[in-house]
Amino acid sequence: MPQSVTISFFRFSGVAAKAWAFAMMGFARASMPRIPDIGFWKLCGSGIGEGFTPIPNTAVYAILCTWPDADIARNRIENQALFQRYRRKAVESWTVFLKPTSAKGNWSGAEPFVPAGTNTDGPLAALTRATIKPKVATQFWGRVPNISDVIGKDPNVAFKIGIGEVPWLHQVTFSIWPDAQTMAEFARKPSGPHAQAIRAVREGGWFKEELYARFAVTGDVGTWEGKSPLQNLKDAA
Repeated sequence: MPQSVTISFFRFSGVAAKAWAFAMMGFARASMPRIPDIGFWKLCGSGIGEGFTPIPNTAVYAILCTWPDADIARNRIENQALFQRYRRKAVESWTVFLKPTSAKGNWSGAEPFVPAGTNTDGPLAALTRATIKPKVATQFWGRVPNISDVIGKDPNVAFKIGIGEVPWLHQVTFSIWPDAQTMAEFARKPSGPHAQAIRAVREGGWFKEELYARFAVTGDVGTWEGKSPLQNLKDAA
């Protein structure tokens, strides 16, 4: 059975709920390894806007996990006490189920995703993760907001968000696209901000560690901003 990856997003409202979510970035670390069948996992905060952003969003948090297969992933997301507690505290939650199709690089010294090696004609998700060298953080953040702004304005993107483990230094972008061609056109446009930033990263050696992964989107549960973001793809079609 191919590996399943889940990213669960939670939106909190009010001082008490936001304080609880922030505290769980530390407290939940003891509970996560005890969840049956869980593999690699990360607790993440989020940034304002789309893509890499330096300004924290205190209302939105995310949990990324890997599982042996899709059935186990759905069962654990639905029935495990930790995820249930997050959903009770949140005003809105959404989990997207993914199957890795390609992955290159490391995350905290590990290779967390096991690509299935299969192509898909359906929607795809892209995840980019980097550890930024502290001494070049100012240069990095001077370049990245332009990419974030363009991603946000691209009408083909069904969902986009910037998350991370540590503000400013550990950052993740996650986006969902209707198909591989649309995703590639954005990433590979020679004069586009994405290509320009990649060249700057290579020339400047900004990252201590980086990971690039692609996934087939296999399903979701919950809502974000009132509906499933995957509905955006259906509406466009």
